[in-house]
Parts: sequence; C-alpha cells; structure tokens
Amino acid sequence: MKQYRIVPMTIVLLIVLALDQLTKYLVATQMSLGESIPLLGEFLSITSHRNSGAAWGIFQGRMLFFYIITVVVLIFLVYFYKSEARDNWMMQIGITLLMAGAIGNFIDRLLFQEVVDFVDILIFNYDFPIFNVADSALTVGVVMLLLEVFVTGRGKKQI
Repeated sequence: MKQYRIVPMTIVLLIVLALDQLTKYLVATQMSLGESIPLLGEFLSITSHRNSGAAWGIFQGRMLFFYIITVVVLIFLVYFYKSEARDNWMMQIGITLLMAGAIGNFIDRLLFQEVVDFVDILIFNYDFPIFNVADSALTVGVVMLLLEVFVTGRGKKQI
C-alpha cells in the first residue's frame, strides 16, 4: 500500500509556514528597516531587511515572474510528491519543506511585493545574504532531496 503521510507532512508544512510568517511579522513590526541586533557577536545578527528579488538580490522587482515561477514550482512539487515520493519519508519531508518555503515567500510577495529577510550571518569574513525561515526550509529541503538521491541512492529511480 502506498504511504504518503499526508497528515504529518501537512503539520510540518503548517508549522514551518507559521514560524516563517510569525518571525517575519515580528521583524517587520518591531524593528526599523536596516536595524541590526547582534546575537553571537559579528557571526550572527537579526537584521531587518527587505528583498524584492531572489537570493543575492537577483531579479529585483519582477513580481509577475516570481508569481508564475512559484505557482509552477508548487504544482510540480505536488505532482512529484504524489508520483515519486510514496513510501519515502525523506523525499516527502524534503518536498514538504520546499513547499513551505515557497509558500512562505510567496505570501510576502503577494501581500507586500517584497520578502522580509532577517537572519544575517558572517562566515569567514563573507557577509552571507540575509535570509529568513522560508529560505532555510528551501535549503534544507533541497539538501534532503540531494542526500536521498545521491547518498542513500534510494531516490535514484524516482527522479
């Protein structure tokens, strides 16, 4: 019997989405744009930032592009989940995290035409682009899918 774990994955999606939206709301309402609060010296700060593009500021202000791409990606992820991820919890959680991240940033783009970013990390004197919970979910989801396919090998025939 095919096992898709719809209920647990929906719970994961809703928790990530709620955490993403709550943290963005708190930053947007409690901090001035550009304000920074150090947490771990220079290594980690909460910095109020807005981005009307994608990572590293690419495609600034191209909201229609982001709307279309996000809808297409979400449709693909639902299809991929249904057709390829049965009985594979790692693929299911990876896809769920991708969906949560895409939806989280999509909500910002729809409501504000920009995304609220706030996690500011300095890695070996490189100021990494400021990101948010949705971006983290997207990254972890991609890593999980890559691990599933290339390290465990269990997902190779599904992709």
